[in-house]
Amino acid sequence: MLALMRPRQWAKNVFVLAPLLFTGQFRDGGSMLAALLATALFCLASSATYIINDWRDVERDRRHPTKRFKRPLAAGTVTPRQAAVLLAVLVALLLLGALLQPKVVAVIAIYLVLNLAYSFGLKHQPVIDIFIIASGFVLRMIAGAKALVVPVSSWMFITTLCLALYLAAIKRRQELLHSGAEARESLRSYSQPLLERYAQMGATGALVFYSLFVISSHTELIVTIPLVIFGLFRYWWIVEQGGGESPTDALLGDWQLLATGIVWALLCAARLTGVL
Repeated sequence: MLALMRPRQWAKNVFVLAPLLFTGQFRDGGSMLAALLATALFCLASSATYIINDWRDVERDRRHPTKRFKRPLAAGTVTPRQAAVLLAVLVALLLLGALLQPKVVAVIAIYLVLNLAYSFGLKHQPVIDIFIIASGFVLRMIAGAKALVVPVSSWMFITTLCLALYLAAIKRRQELLHSGAEARESLRSYSQPLLERYAQMGATGALVFYSLFVISSHTELIVTIPLVIFGLFRYWWIVEQGGGESPTDALLGDWQLLATGIVWALLCAARLTGVL
């Protein structure tokens, strides 16, 4: 049952904590608890979308060379009834969470609606599918801001969007490269060069807007820009080695990329607090 929730993918929800880091509120216990609760609620919501998506794609996953073993519904290790019960429990917990963080759950509701639209048709629409995947990361960041009751930074919004578009374009590129155009309907409308151009635009935008954000608002974070560049370079290297279809697997499976992310976060915290 736990595999159906894909806890490994919860690493994506670290985006919820971005406002906590950049506002410096990680030094306040109450703010920390609020951000962690918002992250937990997003973990529940993302698991709910995985269950729905797996249920919708169960027949296709059974024909997939690897998903037929990895996806519990496709592999038969979890029954549809068990999946339905688990989904109901997750939704109930989200409703309870609305009592504590109504604004965060309102953002999560938008996330759920978009993912339902994605699962029931929009994932077959080229370009729209990439933007819906990317919107999930942006909504995570917005939820983090709502949890702290702080305005959403324009710089953080556009930087997160560009980074997410980069990751989504790479995901589609790798699917096309390794599984072929028949694996997903939208892939028939893409070519590898087009997806690479999308990814390059996203990566360039993320780097440029992050640098502008740092230079204009947090000059003390200029020292973190080389780490961002290294992270983008390293991720491209992973893609060339055949990875990148899952950003989470790429992050957790490569010690250099993971270490870069951890050092970047610690350096940001240290610079923002004046420790370094």
